[in-house]
Amino acid sequence: MTDAPNSHVRDMRAVAPWWRDGVLYQIYPRSFRDSDADGVGDLRGIIDGLDYLQWLGVEGVWLSPIYRSPMADYGYDVSDHVDVDPIFGSVDDVDLLVTEAHRRGIGVLFDFVPNHTSIEHRWFQRSRRSRDDEHRDWYWWRDPKADGSPPNNWLSHFAGPAWTLDDATGQYYLHLFLPEQPDLNWANPEVVAAMHDVLRFWLRRGVDGFRIDVVHALAKDARLRDDPPHPQLDALVATLGEAAPRHLRVYSENRPEVHDLIRGIRSVLDEFGAIAVGEVYLLDIAELVRYLGPGDDQLHLAFNFPFLRSAWNAPAMRAVVERTEALFGRIAAWPTWTLSNHDHPRHASRYGAEAVKAAAMLVLSLRGTPFLYYGEELGMPDVNEAAGHDVMGRDPSRAPMRWDRSRRGGFTTAEPWLPLSPPSYNVADQAADPDSVLSFYRRLIAVRRREDALRVGSYEARPAPDDVFAWRRGDEIDVAVNMGGEPLDVGLEGTVIVATERHREGEVVGGRGTTLAPCEGIIVRR
Repeated sequence: MTDAPNSHVRDMRAVAPWWRDGVLYQIYPRSFRDSDADGVGDLRGIIDGLDYLQWLGVEGVWLSPIYRSPMADYGYDVSDHVDVDPIFGSVDDVDLLVTEAHRRGIGVLFDFVPNHTSIEHRWFQRSRRSRDDEHRDWYWWRDPKADGSPPNNWLSHFAGPAWTLDDATGQYYLHLFLPEQPDLNWANPEVVAAMHDVLRFWLRRGVDGFRIDVVHALAKDARLRDDPPHPQLDALVATLGEAAPRHLRVYSENRPEVHDLIRGIRSVLDEFGAIAVGEVYLLDIAELVRYLGPGDDQLHLAFNFPFLRSAWNAPAMRAVVERTEALFGRIAAWPTWTLSNHDHPRHASRYGAEAVKAAAMLVLSLRGTPFLYYGEELGMPDVNEAAGHDVMGRDPSRAPMRWDRSRRGGFTTAEPWLPLSPPSYNVADQAADPDSVLSFYRRLIAVRRREDALRVGSYEARPAPDDVFAWRRGDEIDVAVNMGGEPLDVGLEGTVIVATERHREGEVVGGRGTTLAPCEGIIVRR
């Protein structure tokens, strides 16, 4: 691949704020590219794919965890924070990846998992040896209630109580996720210091920052009070069934004390000029803002889950964006936009294949940092839907990347760890087709790079029919996306600089009569 739009060499940390202006790309390492013929993606495979990412135009990559792990939760159960699991490679491979990514003008973010460790981590193994062990207070150990039940009513996100009884010592330990993922006690200064040292280990190797897993859960109520019942529980159960949230997690998560913990993490990152991107899984944008300011001493960015979870619906999307702009604007915070990740169904499956280009226009043209999920630039759907496979849990969105239409997709020479998508979702064919989803993503990213208004310009909502989401960036760029089921007049004036339908690029539009078909979008220079 040639004609890479970010082919210059640069010091990532000298170009600030590269993470604000650029496009970031999430890689699920097991599924990007396999270099050693075991059917699982690895760090050398990611290195092999850097030329593609440079060609696509992204300026940063976020890697889901590659640390040593027994893989009870595919790497989010870390048994050694300062080593690489052999399935992915070695620390030397990390060094090479960072060097090669920086040589191509691409920053590297790791996934920092601070809330919990693996049950196999040496800290937890020492902690559970006895009640008197010096590591006991590194985790949340508590006595049972008088009837032998758990210390409180907190629930795991993976179903059931958030407490498991350890028969050897007669106490329960806390785990907000799997029992194999005991929660660290961030009220213990020794834990804080140890986890800060984890950050420094990777920062000294040149990593440019971290996506921080469930950062809103680091602090817990010191008195371990019960979470109150959800006030809309009956209605939620009626619509969501067993998936309905039983409690308001006001004591187990999102505690006031968490903000000082984040400030401590930020101080470490500031030593290296690195960034923090928070997984703050809160569906209230007003709460999300509290993790970003107003003092510019907490997170640099935080994922906007109300946007990710939005339906393909112009009023719903517009409402989320407008509320984000209003609340973020009060503290000069910078938004993020993404529609897919490793924990959610891909938006190609949620919205349908006909909407993938228009969805890309949303993510890449709003004011904020766009995060792409590997394969979305191919229009890749969930694998169970695409290939008819019975793939369980969150795995449907984690299928391996196809690089060509061969039997194993250019991903591996072995049997892939998950089934591949159908052959049409591959890089080689789509790179050669100017009308493909991939070519559209690359064209849109290139226009975004050229146009200051699209990267850092102001946002203003524009009048439009109810089923059209339209906005202005800066003084001269207008964007409109028809999210309805009928052709609609959007009333834009100017020259189309990028469009979901390539033949419209260069068209001069003049107000009335500027019609968009369903799932069509255009960007116009006035």
